[in-house]
Order: sequence, then C-alpha cells, then structure tokens
Amino acid sequence: MNHRQIAMEYTTLSNGLKVVIVPDASAPVVTVGVYYKIGFRLEPQGRSGFAHLFEHMMFQGSANAAKMQHIKLINSSGGLLNGSTHYDVTNYYEAMPSNALDRVLWLEADRMRALKVDDENLRNQRDVVKEEVRVNVMNQPYGGFPWLDLPPVAFRNWANAHNFYGDFADLDAADLADVQAFFKTYYVPNNAVLLVLGDVKADEGVALAQKYFGDIPAGAPPPFADPREPEQKEERRGQVEEKFGTLPAMAIGYTVPERRTTDWCAMALLDQALHGGRAGRMYRELVLEKQIAVEADGGIDDIFGYNGPTQMVTRILHKPEYSAEKALAAFDAVIGEIQNNGISEDELNQLKVKWRSDYFSTLEGGRGGMPRYGVMHLLACFTLFDNEPKLVNSILDGFLAVKREEIQVVAKKYLRPANRAVVFRTPVKAQKEAA
Repeated sequence: MNHRQIAMEYTTLSNGLKVVIVPDASAPVVTVGVYYKIGFRLEPQGRSGFAHLFEHMMFQGSANAAKMQHIKLINSSGGLLNGSTHYDVTNYYEAMPSNALDRVLWLEADRMRALKVDDENLRNQRDVVKEEVRVNVMNQPYGGFPWLDLPPVAFRNWANAHNFYGDFADLDAADLADVQAFFKTYYVPNNAVLLVLGDVKADEGVALAQKYFGDIPAGAPPPFADPREPEQKEERRGQVEEKFGTLPAMAIGYTVPERRTTDWCAMALLDQALHGGRAGRMYRELVLEKQIAVEADGGIDDIFGYNGPTQMVTRILHKPEYSAEKALAAFDAVIGEIQNNGISEDELNQLKVKWRSDYFSTLEGGRGGMPRYGVMHLLACFTLFDNEPKLVNSILDGFLAVKREEIQVVAKKYLRPANRAVVFRTPVKAQKEAA
C-alpha cells in the first residue's frame, strides 16, 4: 500500500530510556512527549487511583523547578502542555517553538530525576483528584458511564476491573512513603520513552536526549501483575442507578481479540461497521429506523493504545416506553444481522476507505491545540508495547487486507452473549414513580 513513510531515529540510552526522534522541518515548532509505562491497569492492588494521582503530582515541581514553574516556563515560551492517564501508559507532552526545545527537555528530565513529592503536595493533589471525581462522575448525568461502570462487571482480574479513578479509601490511606515508592518504581528511564517530533535533526535530537536524560539512573525493572483474564463462559450483568438523567441507559461490552492478530484487524472494521457515527449500523437501526434509542454510539476506545484485555462497547440511551429487554433485543438483532449475513464487498471497501482516512487523520492530527499528538501517541505505544515504533508505517496493511468472510467469522466468534457484559443504568426518578 502506498502511503507516506514517517522517517524516524530510534535508539535506547544506556539507562534504558527509549528515544524516538521524528524530524519535520515544515514549521519551527517541536512536540515533546514523555510516556511512562504505567496506567490504570498497571497500578498495584491497594494503590487504585495512583496512576492518575501521579499525573497531577508531576506538575507540582521538581528539584530545580519550583511548583508551577514548569507550566510558566512552557507558557512563556509560547507553548502548550498537558498530561493524561490511560490504561497502560501515562503521558506528559508539550508543544512549543523549536528554540525552546532545550528548556522543555531540561524540565522533563528534572521531574523524571527528582520530582518534589512532599506532604503538602500529596494532600492538595489528593483533594483535587477527589473533587474531579465528584464533579465529573458523581454529580454528572450518566457520569462515568460506561467506562467506570462496565469493568467491574466485565472483568475478574483486579487489574482490569477496579475503579480507575481510585477508591477514596486507597487514596486516603496513601502516605508520602507510598507515593515516593510508586515514583521510584515506575517513573524510571527504563520504563519510559522520550519522543521529539518536528523541527529537530535526528542526530541533534539524540544528542539532546543524551545530554539531559543520559545520567538519570535506571531503576529496577518495574513489577507488573499479569493482566490476562480467565476465560469467560457466561454473560455478565450489572445494575447502576442514574441519579440525574431521565432516560434508561445500557452498555454492552464484548471482549475483543488480542492486539496485532488477524482477528483484531477484522474486529476493528466490524467495530466501524457498527459504530461508524451516524452511518454505523447501531445508530441507523436503533435511532433512525426503529426509533427505540435516542443515542447509540461506542466502539473500541483507542485501539492502538491498550496492551491487555479491552472491550468493544456500545452505549445506548433508550426511550422509557421500551423496556431494557426490548432495547437489548433490538441491539441483538443488529449483531445477528452481521453474524447471519455478513457484510457486502461494497460495504467492506467503504469501511477500509474510512479506516484508512481515519488512520491518516490520526497521524496528521493534534489534540487540544497540540500539533502531532496523534503520531506521537502511536509511536509511544508501539515503542513501549512492541519495541517497534516503525509499526506506525506498516500496521495499516493488516486492516486493509481483511476479507469479508473474516468479518463474519469474528462477529460469530466474539459477539456472543458468553463473551459480553451488560450494564443497565436505570433512572432513580423512574423507579420512584413505579413504586
């Protein structure tokens, strides 16, 4: 398949830090990312919420940069910065004019080497995280639905099933020694990748990485629990109350094939057939044609960015005059249609065209004003999970090679009741009226 190859330099420093440089002189701007291989799924038991708490702690100052200094220095250079916590990685990233590259590498290295973790920072960031949970989840209509509601129903392994925002009891029990131990365990150069994309020459980028990060000592290889799940043999169901919204909702999650397998590629296209926005079968059938649902959306979230059990999730808000079972039966009919009849060659070709264009827009796209975020994210995940950033240039081929029959096969193999979890979110108001 002809598509633009992304040229890159990939090396590993003697302390284990992986370094990926992607030169692009089209604008005097550079994007820097530091990804650590620690996310929701990888945090140890009894430390739920630590991965996310740490994303906050990393902005609280380091040995040579006082609190807020990191943010001020980037902003005063005309740059942007942020961080985010995912299942298997936590990332920190900046974009700024390329003349500020030394400054940002110095700042990132300083917090990797010597984050300032003290009692006051821990207390205030713990409160910030709890407030975030109250605002975003507890006091929002359908807050945390379904991404916080499904995992405890769907999975049996604590790694995949626990509350990723963190149990307040776990967060409250954390003392300074716990937090420092977490930092020393996971925030080590041998558990990270540094990415520099944009207006920098390959050899210059590697030299700068060596200059700022090369003398940070490696840590012991971090311990990770095995995230695999025992085989699921029955449909799993759960109930959640909806305090604010008036529409009944449900989420159906099917565990998807292991990444980088033929089934995984076929499942991705099947996912697009079902959840491709308004053109997807779920929306078309449930909202437009049968008019049972008001909303029907979903999919495999961040398909390249996970490295363990994950689900293809459909989220449905349906009209109160239809029972949950009736709505679920309508959902099942959409799945059954593909299982029984497959998809046409024409639909498959359209899915591939869309998948390809979406992949390229990811490669070229930013996030929150951050240029090159998409390609940075893919490179980081392929480096940390596969030790192969060049996959960014070849991974698409597997999806474009999928055959019609393979889509029908994965629909039958994976979209079975015994491979799914269903969570019903029922409005409290409706329950009270019924009582």
